[in-house]
Amino acid sequence: MPRRARLTPDDFAQATWADIQPYYDRLASRALTARNVKRWLNDWAELEAAVGEAIALATNAFSANTGDPTLEAAYHRFAGEIQPNCAEQFVRLGTKLLDLGYESPDLQPSLRNMRNQREIFHEENLALQQALQPLDAEYQRITGEMSTDWDGERIPLAYLAAHLGSHVRATRKRAYRKLFGSYAAERDRLADIFDAQWQLRQQIAKNAGFANFRDYAFREKNRFDYGVAECLAFHEAVEKEVAPALTRRLDRHRRQLKTRTVRPWDVRADPLKRPALSPFQTTDELIERAEAIFRAVNPVFGDRFALMQREQLLDLDGRQGKAPTGFCTSLLFSERPFIFMNAVGTAQDVMTLIHETGHAMHLFEIFEHQPPYLRDWPGMEMTELGSMTMELLAGTFLAREHGGFYSDSDARRARTEHFHFMLEMLVWIATIDAFQHWIYTDPEGCDRDARDEKWREISDRFNTGVDWSGLEPERMAQWYQQIHIFTVPFYFIEYAIAQIGALQIWQRSLIDREGAVRDYRRALALGNTRPLPELFAAAGARFAFDRATLGELVRTIEDELDRLDGA
Repeated sequence: MPRRARLTPDDFAQATWADIQPYYDRLASRALTARNVKRWLNDWAELEAAVGEAIALATNAFSANTGDPTLEAAYHRFAGEIQPNCAEQFVRLGTKLLDLGYESPDLQPSLRNMRNQREIFHEENLALQQALQPLDAEYQRITGEMSTDWDGERIPLAYLAAHLGSHVRATRKRAYRKLFGSYAAERDRLADIFDAQWQLRQQIAKNAGFANFRDYAFREKNRFDYGVAECLAFHEAVEKEVAPALTRRLDRHRRQLKTRTVRPWDVRADPLKRPALSPFQTTDELIERAEAIFRAVNPVFGDRFALMQREQLLDLDGRQGKAPTGFCTSLLFSERPFIFMNAVGTAQDVMTLIHETGHAMHLFEIFEHQPPYLRDWPGMEMTELGSMTMELLAGTFLAREHGGFYSDSDARRARTEHFHFMLEMLVWIATIDAFQHWIYTDPEGCDRDARDEKWREISDRFNTGVDWSGLEPERMAQWYQQIHIFTVPFYFIEYAIAQIGALQIWQRSLIDREGAVRDYRRALALGNTRPLPELFAAAGARFAFDRATLGELVRTIEDELDRLDGA
């Protein structure tokens, strides 16, 4: 009998769950033995690849044009109806595999995840998870459509980023207040969304037998190698080690600016009153120079990035109606990554593209080295290590002498801003993470006014000397801009853990770049076949984020900043 044709994303582009379910039913009803298990696993992987890519394509299309009702309807169908049911089938088929008692060293992390997901699965939660999807989409629609008047022209909020680093203080102040003023003006609508999300998430946790959504979220994210206690210790480490270092940098910044205090719109200003870095003028230039940088890190990276350009796997330019975010998604069927972002010509755009390309290279390594049934993403801590390590490795080649974006002096400036940003990021992540811990463990988390007040309190805990006087609406609006809180709660601390690992790999690259890149690629190629600590070790890093580790790395960052300042 000839083998049936391979399933493709096109088979499911217009599908409802009723169309898809029979495929899962056939897998569930097939006899499973030790002899046919790998064939069964590959058939499951083939189905997941086709359905998963159909979901990804619909998400990409809606993110690119949030105002199109047809694309929005397709997104809701996939995200609200199909994806939650696929998650249920993951538990169903995973249970079948677990009941077989099948063991494989490379599958151990996936089997552990399956056991965990089976334990926390509760059928009543399917409808609640589906109810969350339109709320997520509404947040993205509202924020994606935000715009403001600027010199007589209506522009998307993303375009204000180009003005936040202006050497004219009044200009950057105006840009800052317009940006966060827009979120403050939408506070009640966004709070309505979060009120509904909070109630649904707490009910999901209760149904699954957890006291609160935080505890459920840690299990739902398969966090086996660290827990709540480690996160709370991380918050303290940031408060004691990172925030003081950032305060020292900002005080130096204040003296150079010759201002009495550092206001929030001063943080991105160049103290020498140079204009903001302008690394590229067009998206084509961004792509061309980025390819040269990736080729300098490793020729394979350059070849793969060029392939993505040829195959139209890059949606980089900023446009009205695009979701205000950046991401790299996996097209499992095509064995390709896809990068989405909003580039408007800033230095941050360069770093965003480098970051997302780190994810893309991770996917390429997995596609090349793992069979279909072993192509799961590892924990997001390792996934983000892949992208943040790329930021540090590629940062060495930002100058035009390597085909990059900047003169030598501007390249040093960009590197200085990057390392300064790492300190800012660690403080910001601790702030967001601590805020979410409170939101879902305190009964007042359901109260919008209490949330805003707690945000101010936690912000004060991690304060680094920025003067917020007279800016309470803008300060309050900060957390409403953080998309993770609304659409992917508790997915944020992974960036900090990854940054700590990436810094260790970068340290090695200073004395053995070839070896550091080699081990980095080997670790990426392992995919999800090893636990997180082993993946970090394979890349040449320790899986640790306590005060001692952070203190050591903060001193390394400060030393590098001192070197760049004196160059």
